[in-house]
Parts: sequence; C-alpha cells; structure tokens
Amino acid sequence: MDSQQTILIPVPPLFSFEECLWFLNRNYDDCLHLVTENAVFKAIATPYGDVLFRVSEQGNFVKIDVLKGASNSECRDFVTAYVREWFDMDRDINPFYTHLKQDNRLAYMTEDFSGLRLMGIVDMFEALCWSIIGQQINLTFAYKMKRRLVERYGRHIEWNNQVFHIFPEPEVLADADVSVLREMQFSQKKAEYVIGVARAFVDGTLSRSLIDALPDFESRQKVLVAHKGIGIWTANYVLMKSFRAPEGIPHGDVGLLNALAGHGIIAERSEKNKIEAFFQDYAGWKTYVTFYLWRSLAVKPLA
Repeated sequence: MDSQQTILIPVPPLFSFEECLWFLNRNYDDCLHLVTENAVFKAIATPYGDVLFRVSEQGNFVKIDVLKGASNSECRDFVTAYVREWFDMDRDINPFYTHLKQDNRLAYMTEDFSGLRLMGIVDMFEALCWSIIGQQINLTFAYKMKRRLVERYGRHIEWNNQVFHIFPEPEVLADADVSVLREMQFSQKKAEYVIGVARAFVDGTLSRSLIDALPDFESRQKVLVAHKGIGIWTANYVLMKSFRAPEGIPHGDVGLLNALAGHGIIAERSEKNKIEAFFQDYAGWKTYVTFYLWRSLAVKPLA
C-alpha cells in the first residue's frame, strides 16, 4: 500500500485501543462500522469525497489505513482529526482517574477499564437521529431500525467484497416519506422527528457550528430542546457524544440507573438527591463516569 495512505498517531497516556474496540463491538449489529479481531473499518463522508479507512494498533501508534477514496493531504488530515475525535485521543484523563481512585466504589475501574475513552459520534446529525431512534426501545431493536434507515437512504462504499455504509445526509432524510419510515417500524412521531431534524439542518436552524458558537451547556441544551422530538435526554446525549460536554448526563437512562444501584450509590431510582450529589463529586468528568458506569454493565469475557 502507498505509504501516504497510512497514518500513524502516537498513542496518548492511558489509552487502550483494545478497550475502545471492545466498546465499538459489544455484539450489536452496528451498520456504520465493522469490527474485526484487531481493527475497525469505517466509511465516512468528507469534504473531499467519501472515504473508507481501517483503524488498528501498531506498537505505540494508532494506525489508520485509507483503503478507498481521496488520499490527498487535506483528506488525510480530515480523517486523522476524525479518528482523534472519535476515540477522544486528545484528552488527558489522568485527573479523571485520580477521582476514580479516591472513590472506593469505583476505584477498580482504573484497572479493569484502563485506557477506555469516551467513544464519540463525530457527526452531530447522526447523533441526533440515533438518539431519537433509540428513545424508549431496547438497543437491539434500535440498531435494526438504524440499519433499515441507513441502507435505504445512505450511501455506501464497496471494498473487498464488503459493503460499508455512510449515514444519510440531512438533505436526503429531509425529503423522506413518513409512510416509508413507518414501514421500517418507526413510530409516527419518530418518523416525523427524524425528518423534522433533517429539515432543520437543511434550512440552517440547526447545525454544529450554531451549537459550537453558544457560550455554555445550558444555552446549547436550550437551543436543542426547542426542536420537536429533542427532549432533555436526547439533547444531553448529543452534547455528551458529539460535543464532549462534561455535564451531558442522560438522566433517567435505565442502564445508568442500574449501574448506580449496582455500585451502591443509590438504593432506589427515585433518589435524585443522591444521584446529584454523586455526579457533583465528578465535576468536569460527569459524562466520563457515566460512560464507565455503562461499561461496568457488561463484563468483557476473558481471552
């Protein structure tokens, strides 16, 4: 392979590619990436055309191989920035580990989940649609619905006899028909919400740059929830996964409540004061501790 199509990123301290890869897999049928034993394949839209790349580990580097699509320096820079953001590689998580070590209930996480990064969803539009799809249904069904949407409306790249899907553009979903989404088992409301959010992106009333320009978490949350179908949970999830907002806790999330109870932090799900006090102890790292609590719900099998 042309050496210019291979990109090496030095691994930061407290980074485990294995842990991140495990999170991306988790036995769910995610149509937007393919995880193998030691790599993840992903196709994305870039300003330079659609690109397929593979991310793996090589010594003390994360290795990106651009497999198909533009290979000019600007595109490589875009893909590099995408992967750094996706894997949250530019964050020093040492202060978070200091917090964890001081908490007897969670200190084990610094060893058991060492190097796990908060895996993001770089595309804000994708994150919004995904959180709308996942409202009040189990994850397995949510992934099925996402696959149907992506296969019907998204583009794809073919390579090595495999198909790699790209999430649909807002312009495409803005013209989608509610009845077609209903056939995919979207509820009437979810179909309307996804199309409505797509139209907001098309007409410019919603965009990443618009949210980025706002001064604080509260103002960002307020702009998001002003749109039909985006409640507090959805807004916080997007602010957590696409903007890395430390305050973006998806309150009321069943998995999070189960993990809090499992660690003896709460006895009842209704104990909001205890939940608030717990997260206050993790100021600046609330979404990170949420992510690690989610991770604790699944035990990784021994090799």
